[in-house]
Amino acid sequence: MQRVDLNLGDRRCPILIGPGLLGSQALLAEHAGAAQLMVVSSETVAPLWLPRLREGLAGRPFAQCLLLDGEEYKTLASVARIIDALVDARMNRDCMVIALGGGVVGDIAGFAAASYQRGVACLQLPTTLLAQVDSAIGGKTAVNHPGGKNLIGAFHQPAAVITDTDTLGTLPDRELRAGLAEVIKAALIADAAFFAWLEREIEALLARNPEALAEAIRRACEIKAAIVLSDEREQGPRALLNLGHSFGHAIETGLGHGRWLHGEAVAAGIVLAAEFSERCGRLAAGDVGRVRVLLARAGLPVDPPRLGSERMLSLLGMDKKVAGGQLRLVLLDAIGAASCTAEFPRDALQTLLEDRAGTGAA
Repeated sequence: MQRVDLNLGDRRCPILIGPGLLGSQALLAEHAGAAQLMVVSSETVAPLWLPRLREGLAGRPFAQCLLLDGEEYKTLASVARIIDALVDARMNRDCMVIALGGGVVGDIAGFAAASYQRGVACLQLPTTLLAQVDSAIGGKTAVNHPGGKNLIGAFHQPAAVITDTDTLGTLPDRELRAGLAEVIKAALIADAAFFAWLEREIEALLARNPEALAEAIRRACEIKAAIVLSDEREQGPRALLNLGHSFGHAIETGLGHGRWLHGEAVAAGIVLAAEFSERCGRLAAGDVGRVRVLLARAGLPVDPPRLGSERMLSLLGMDKKVAGGQLRLVLLDAIGAASCTAEFPRDALQTLLEDRAGTGAA
């Protein structure tokens, strides 16, 4: 088992990575010791991994709430469903919500835990690569609104993140590729050597080599943990973790939540961010090519849908990094270095979107 520690003052969030962890009675006794437990999972994940978790809980009783699968169910209605289950089970403030699933389950369950009785403990058990390297870590919880992605949420750090790498064995190929987008993003913003390692090992990752996957997860978690430690509430450096996400969220909302996976939209968004970085004189053309090639080798989309430039600009205006009416974007200064800035030519952004997403409003 590998461990990455995220220590935020008097709050500790260990990130534990390895095979067989869901069935570890000692581990779950340590990190899920609450007297009342509510397991939140999905109708897809629960049949696969809830029996293993039940073994790890060593016969301890727990209530459960199963959600429908898909980004389109990441709504306040799903949060209400969990809270109804907590009330029906007469859960108190010392209960724990256990999120067993991918990023959608983790975000919904985390937000419900943040809201119920003004905040109860949450344990994240991510079962997708994307959740293991990104959404389960750092305490950002949210649901979507028709006007934009993740517009309703709260910061609520989990008690721990327990990543059982065995769960990747049942992950569909498309979901695995989507998770790789977040791994590549982590390397792009903070570690050129890790990016080069990904260029060498991308086929091993796609083939689900256990050692390669564990190394990629650990390194991506280290990068995210270090950034969260420096800026838990996203007032500064944490915004770098949103490389590709401003464009990606616009793509997801513009297409309708669930049409593209989050990681697919982020991949196309990363390419847009890299191309715009080159147009702004920040990034060398050769580096843009490396970014595009690696994402394509990972089986991810590198071209955005033709939503139209006006629609894309309108959706970008609802991005959470907008401050004082100014859109801020995360741009690349080099592979392994990024910055969040509002200092870029608006006409160049308009031209980029006209070139890549189509003119006018689709």
